[in-house]
Amino acid sequence: MKRPLRLLLALLASLLAPVIAHSNSSVSLPQADGSRLELAAPAQRLITLAPHLAELVYAVGAGDRLLATVAYSDYPAAAAELPRIGDAFRFDLERMLTLQPDLVLAWDSGTPESAIKAMEDLGMPVWRVRINSFEAMAQVLEQLAAATGQHGTTAAAQVRQRRDGLRARYGNQRPLSYFYQIGARPLYTVNGAHLISQGLAICGGVNVFADLPTLAPQLAPEAVLQADPELLLAGSSGPERDPLAQWRSWPQLQAVKHDALLTLPADLMNRATPRMLDAVEEACAAFAGWRQRTP
Repeated sequence: MKRPLRLLLALLASLLAPVIAHSNSSVSLPQADGSRLELAAPAQRLITLAPHLAELVYAVGAGDRLLATVAYSDYPAAAAELPRIGDAFRFDLERMLTLQPDLVLAWDSGTPESAIKAMEDLGMPVWRVRINSFEAMAQVLEQLAAATGQHGTTAAAQVRQRRDGLRARYGNQRPLSYFYQIGARPLYTVNGAHLISQGLAICGGVNVFADLPTLAPQLAPEAVLQADPELLLAGSSGPERDPLAQWRSWPQLQAVKHDALLTLPADLMNRATPRMLDAVEEACAAFAGWRQRTP
């Protein structure tokens, strides 16, 4: 082989080597149960089993690899156009198989374990994602970027920066007790381990049901009356209906007496995505306002 041709081939090989090494590099993802999911190479074909998981895929710049998702996946706009393979609890396994995903993202505390097991039995690699703090959210964003071959960690850095900024601004203010309603009939709330509680703690909020053992416990209204929180909060899907209206018939509640009822955008506050910090910032500003007008 002539020297110029050998040099040309050597140059091409040196240019292609990083690409080949990257495409063949294995990825190890931590499962919520402490085990690990091993991928032979970065994932190219993804399916998500919850709306917030689809949003996280787009957040790290891998939206073009998302093949399908579930009902109510509506952010960003591109997610709303994706094929649906079910909802939060029921999935079309046959259709999922035809899509040939090399990574399925499941919601650890929401996706039924029986459905995850069925997918794994069919040979689909399922990553159980758990996000119970903003640091965990940042870590999942970093892991998802690695799992899809993305090089940037901008989304994770922004989560940490915004969290730290809100802590610096509101973290030392007078604590306020609150009740957060995630469902009215039946009545559901969150305990202290839930990400919603972690977010409101940044504002100086103290969940009156933080010590309950269940992540999203069901309550009787009398329990809220007995706890008598300073603030009543709930997620709202729009202005057409006030999810906290029922509490206004209980004037003995100090939150009702001081008109300390706040609704936050449900799609922001109830989804474990970077946009949740928008709702947290709104809550923190409201908390600060209530502190100024109440002793």
